[in-house]
Amino acid sequence: MFDATTLLAYTAAATVLVLIPGPGTAWIVAQSVAGGTRRGAQAAVGLETATLIHALAAGLGLSAVLATSALAFEVVKYAGAAYLVWLGIKAWRERDPSPVQAGPAPAARLPAHHVYLRSVLTGVLNPKVAVFFLAFLPQFVDPARGAVPLQFLLLGLILSAIGLCNSLALAWLVGRVGRRMTASPRTMRWKRRITGGVFVALGLRLATQARA
Repeated sequence: MFDATTLLAYTAAATVLVLIPGPGTAWIVAQSVAGGTRRGAQAAVGLETATLIHALAAGLGLSAVLATSALAFEVVKYAGAAYLVWLGIKAWRERDPSPVQAGPAPAARLPAHHVYLRSVLTGVLNPKVAVFFLAFLPQFVDPARGAVPLQFLLLGLILSAIGLCNSLALAWLVGRVGRRMTASPRTMRWKRRITGGVFVALGLRLATQARA
C-alpha cells in the first residue's frame, strides 16, 4: 500500500513531531508525577488511542468539519478546555490521606480505566490535533493505492507506535524520579497542586487557541 520511500519519509517526519514537546508531553509528565510510572503509561496508551481516532476521523473526512466549521471547532475546543480545567480543580480539591492509611495517596490509586479514558478524552477533545491530522497525513496518502481510510489508519498506527515508545520512556523517567520523593502528606499535597496546575494551564491554553 505504501512504497519504501514514502514510509521512510513519513516515519522520519513522525519521529521529529513526536520528539517536539507539547501538551501531550505535559499531560504524561503530570500523570506520572501524580501516580508514578504505571499511571503515566496508562495515560500514554490513552493519548495514543486518541491519535488513532483522529487518524481514522481524518480518513473518513470528519476532521474536515472542524477545519471548515468555526462553530464545530469552537464547541469541541471549549468542551476540551472545560474538561481539563475541571480535572485540575478536582486534583486541587482532593483530600490528604489519613495518617493511618498505608500505601500511596488516593490520586495514585485512581483506577486504570479512569486514567485511560481521561487521556482519550483529553486527546480527542483537541480540535487543533484533528486539523493537524487533516493537514499532515494526506501528504502521504495516495488514493490510487487503495482504501483511503485504511491508509490513514495505518499512518496513524505508525505515529501512535512512535508516540507510545516516547511517552512510555518519559513516564518511566518521571515515575522513577517520583519514587525517590518522600510520601509525606506535604509532598503529596504539592504533587496534587502541580498536577492540577498543569491541567488548568493546558485547559486555558486550549481555550485560547485560534482555529487557523
